[in-house]
Amino acid sequence: MISGRVAAMGPVRGFKRRKRAEKTEAAAAATAGGQGSGDWWVDFSRRITGHSSSREEEITFESVFKLSRKTFNYICSLVRDNLTAKASNLAFADGQILSVEDQVAIALRRLSSGESLLNIGVSFGVNQSTVSQVTWRFVEAMEERGIQHLSWPNSDELEAIKHKFEKLLGLPNCCGIIDTARIMMCLPSVDTSNKVWVDHEKKHSMILQAIVDPEMRLRDIVTGWPGSMNELPVLCSSGFFNMCEKGTRLNGEKVELAEGLEVREYIIGNSGFPLLPWLLTPYQEKDLLDGETEFNKRLSATRVVAQKALARLKDTWKIIQGEMWRPDKHRLPRIILVCCLLHNIVIELEDEVVRDEMGSLHEHDMSYKQQFCDIVDNNGIILRDKLSKYLSGTLLPSNES
Repeated sequence: MISGRVAAMGPVRGFKRRKRAEKTEAAAAATAGGQGSGDWWVDFSRRITGHSSSREEEITFESVFKLSRKTFNYICSLVRDNLTAKASNLAFADGQILSVEDQVAIALRRLSSGESLLNIGVSFGVNQSTVSQVTWRFVEAMEERGIQHLSWPNSDELEAIKHKFEKLLGLPNCCGIIDTARIMMCLPSVDTSNKVWVDHEKKHSMILQAIVDPEMRLRDIVTGWPGSMNELPVLCSSGFFNMCEKGTRLNGEKVELAEGLEVREYIIGNSGFPLLPWLLTPYQEKDLLDGETEFNKRLSATRVVAQKALARLKDTWKIIQGEMWRPDKHRLPRIILVCCLLHNIVIELEDEVVRDEMGSLHEHDMSYKQQFCDIVDNNGIILRDKLSKYLSGTLLPSNES
């Protein structure tokens, strides 16, 4: 690295003066970039295009990062203090020190493209180790500075969420959708310790469990568990499960469907999850009543929101979409978390660039067959039956009974 070469040399006349000038210019560029003046992008795009004016005219910020400049600037503002808190000798191949914008750009490109460290380095004019260090510094900064973008909604937000779910397909008092995704890993089969990561489709994977709101934001996640586990133990390991079982979450006001018949707060999931007093899953019997069939249709149609959210997450942040070669199993959950934070930030800032890119994508883990859980709680049965009667019209609303 450059620092090693400089350390082996004696002081050169004018060296300190030039370094001060470079720092001043870098600070000015960083400030300009943070304000969205375009100065940083002009310099950075020239690096990507090799100072070719014809290619420079073709390339746009959005085509490189799949984000709006507004979203990029906000992300820079989140991590700026962390990335500038300690001196850094991270630099381009020509020796120019990386600004905050440069570091965020490289990290976002690595996370969004899923390309190798070598390819990213060649594209942006830095070596592989620099790409690795920059990406990890960014991940650590986002964990600390961006965590507020993944949180369970407060009471006002939850009321809005329940209203949107009911407006969507008529499910009253619904607070979210739970679903899982598989993060593929390429691990050597000869290592017997890797067997725990083999899932039911004979692939190495890590599980991501997420609870999604109607805007496709991720409100609660659990990740890091090996692919050999199914939905039940992953769910039971979560803080969300423990809080629901203790009555400290999904404990808001009940909705009266008919005189004397109330529905508590709940979330919905697929047949891989248990039927619980606060988690409703589809009827699995073959011969269903009309109301039960209607309930299953509404549940399935509503769950599409979560399927789209996870498909969007994996398609936008491709580092977690394809197989990762020998991933660090301790770092991977943190990378997944940061991708989830970025997913939410894009939605909250209403980034039209990503929205337009996604189109009608709504499938994820298409090669995986549906798993089934046979655990059923009696209170869950009662709640589900109430809703099926209500949705089929055999249970009239309280103001019509």
